[in-house]
Amino acid sequence: MTDQGETGEAITILLVEDDAPTCWRLQDALVKAGYEVRTAGTLGEARSALAAGAPRVLLTDLRLPDGHGVELIRETRRRLPDTEIMVISALGDEESVISAITVGATGYLLKDAFPTDIATTVRDLVAGHSPISASIARFIVRRTQSSSEPPSGPALNTAKLTPREIDILWGIAKGFSYAEIASHLGLSRQTVPGHIKNIYRKLEVHTRSEAVFEAVQQGLIKL
Repeated sequence: MTDQGETGEAITILLVEDDAPTCWRLQDALVKAGYEVRTAGTLGEARSALAAGAPRVLLTDLRLPDGHGVELIRETRRRLPDTEIMVISALGDEESVISAITVGATGYLLKDAFPTDIATTVRDLVAGHSPISASIARFIVRRTQSSSEPPSGPALNTAKLTPREIDILWGIAKGFSYAEIASHLGLSRQTVPGHIKNIYRKLEVHTRSEAVFEAVQQGLIKL
């Protein structure tokens, strides 16, 4: 039996997962549940698959070999507003979660869920719900409660970033290459990676997307 949407057509899924055994396990569970499933193992493959045709649902990991899933979520939400997006990731830390949801993910499921749960969760997603693992929901509640408190004082710079580092962060947020950032700021191309390493260390992040998200949260840059 094929799982169908309101139009009677089979629900198509693009599954983006670089770990082959995990991908096979998820694909098998979804196909058995009646979904049509395409797979991609990298950000590049996912972009090509999306360009070839819009899926009803995008299921993506966050940590990919050639980039971060948050980038894919942001692009998909902008280009394909009717595609439902859900994260399936081992990353359950608060910043990964909030970053993914901020740019457009509707659901967030941790990889410790059983395959049958994943198939059911996709059905809920298509039905208009926002499936989120219980531990993830607690993060969101805590963040929402803290963000509802009135702001006090000027923008935070708890990471003690220098003005130069904030300028480089802005360049990262705008998607500029290292060479473009160096040219714009009058720096040597070789010095930019060192600055970015310091930014990551101070913000306690590991990717461009996480650095930008944290900088926006602290009011250091505006997009």
